[in-house]
Amino acid sequence: MSESRYIVITPARNEQENIGHTIRSMVAQTCRPAIWVIVNDGSTDNTAAIIDTAAREHAWILAVHRADRGFRKQGGGVVETFYDGFNRVASQPWDYLVKFDADLSFEPDYFERCFRKFDEDPKLGIGGGMISHPVKGVLVSESPGDPAFHVRGATKIYRRACWDQLGGLLQAAGWDTIDELRANMLGWSTRSFPDVPVQHHRFTGTADGAWKNYVKFGLANYITGYHPVFMALKCLKRVAQRPYLIGAIGLWWGFCRGYLHGVAQVNDPALIRYVRRQQLNKLILKPSLW
Repeated sequence: MSESRYIVITPARNEQENIGHTIRSMVAQTCRPAIWVIVNDGSTDNTAAIIDTAAREHAWILAVHRADRGFRKQGGGVVETFYDGFNRVASQPWDYLVKFDADLSFEPDYFERCFRKFDEDPKLGIGGGMISHPVKGVLVSESPGDPAFHVRGATKIYRRACWDQLGGLLQAAGWDTIDELRANMLGWSTRSFPDVPVQHHRFTGTADGAWKNYVKFGLANYITGYHPVFMALKCLKRVAQRPYLIGAIGLWWGFCRGYLHGVAQVNDPALIRYVRRQQLNKLILKPSLW
């Protein structure tokens, strides 16, 4: 494996029950980050103290604390928090930038195996381990239906050249799909690594509840510029999946809310055209990202 220098940014809000798993896993890595910035996003539990203890014990861990905004800000909040950490270390030399959640555990060779994937594919711009949960002693993907190009926001690794071309992350719901779609439009590939699992210590969206989570996803799809026909068919497919009906209604309501409230879509007409072309290709059985 090449000697990859990487920086990790971890937003954390009220993660006292889980962040210990992440800290222990990171400290045990065979290939440690040059800097790991853990950003406490106004936690009201013991998260801040846990982060400060880790920073005192390990010189390569930097603790950053944000004031409590008084609520959990869906979508853009995590990106705001990410940038509070990234801006502290952006001038440092790095080959890869990692956005990593605070409720994960992973094997000691996790990053070594991930960077081997990047070494093997020079066009791989964004990658990450497969977010999983234990089922009968085996880690199983949390979202097996995700499209092949998708890398969950909990574990994003950006190659430096790809990151520079992306120009940063959108501070709104849908950021973790828009970055991948733009990367693919620019000629990069993006994918999760099924053979490199990461254990998620709570299901995605449980902090906000299922209904709010699906509405957020629907709004994210609107912001990304999804084609309305593709979105309608996506919702129809969701009807037969758990949570039955609620997921489909939440997605559609979130999508429609974008139009009703005049929410700004991603300010990139070329990207929206690319997204809709890929989705229409899927509907007419032509090659597509989906």
